[in-house]
Amino acid sequence: MKAILLAVLALFVLPIAHAQEFPVKPVRLVVPFPPGGPLDIAGRLIGQQLSEIWKQPVIVETRPGGTLGPESVAKAAPDGYTLLIISSSPLVTLPHMQKVPYDVLRDLVGVTQTTLLTYALVAHVDAGINSVQELIDQAKRSPGKLNYASAGNGSGQHLLMELFKSSAGIDIVHVPFKGAAPAAQSVMGGQIPIMLDVTTVALPLIRSGKVKPLMVTGAKPLEQLPGAVPFDVLYPGVGIPTWHGIFTTGGTPAPVLAKLANDIQAALRMPAVGDRFRQLGTEPSGVSGDAFNAIVRRDSERWGEVIRKNNLRAD
Repeated sequence: MKAILLAVLALFVLPIAHAQEFPVKPVRLVVPFPPGGPLDIAGRLIGQQLSEIWKQPVIVETRPGGTLGPESVAKAAPDGYTLLIISSSPLVTLPHMQKVPYDVLRDLVGVTQTTLLTYALVAHVDAGINSVQELIDQAKRSPGKLNYASAGNGSGQHLLMELFKSSAGIDIVHVPFKGAAPAAQSVMGGQIPIMLDVTTVALPLIRSGKVKPLMVTGAKPLEQLPGAVPFDVLYPGVGIPTWHGIFTTGGTPAPVLAKLANDIQAALRMPAVGDRFRQLGTEPSGVSGDAFNAIVRRDSERWGEVIRKNNLRAD
């Protein structure tokens, strides 16, 4: 009987001891986008702080290409040594638009929501559109005549604009580009009149004087863009928040997940991280564990409804 009790106790004690020791070797943080973008910057900021906390290297690995990054983490050993930092789009949207080689809700587990994102809807200064209402009025007078640029089919810009179009009851033609940079260049040059993009991209465009802000996603005005109308004010209850978060492999022991979440939250509280995020137009979050995974499930369901309703497909 004593041997049985010791064996049962070991089942509980060993994972806790393992978590207390974690990590004992370098940790890999996968960024599924090219170097230099908002996620890459965020991953390196957080990774640097975690390296100091853990006294172990955090190796940031960029793996652009849609599903390559999430798949590499989904198929890794479930030990917490392989992490993924990703935005809500494409994580919870791509599975509704194309077949992916993993199950987001089974093969990946959310550790911490790192930041809440704000997107800004902007128009070229010569487009004759000075407010959201003017945009809506012009689109209703001439359905299908206005164009908007995005980083590609299935991108966050695309999906949020389709949600806006559906909410406002307007017809604006989607012009997908291969990335946010060429899309922004088309609007800066006046070839496409409007686009929606994360504030990290939109703010420099606005400061250049080539475009003007019309609307921001979210429930409250953005300090950097006080004249832009919040989407949730125009359409209460319609908005779906967008975010960045850190995930690891499904099946990772709960004590390891708890330590990861605790240490990532500590990194987010450090001024070097929080202040930099705010400069980029994002807000640190820190929602973790079951609460974060509930957000992932909810957003997957809500975006799935938007995608099916508008018959959207990825590239």
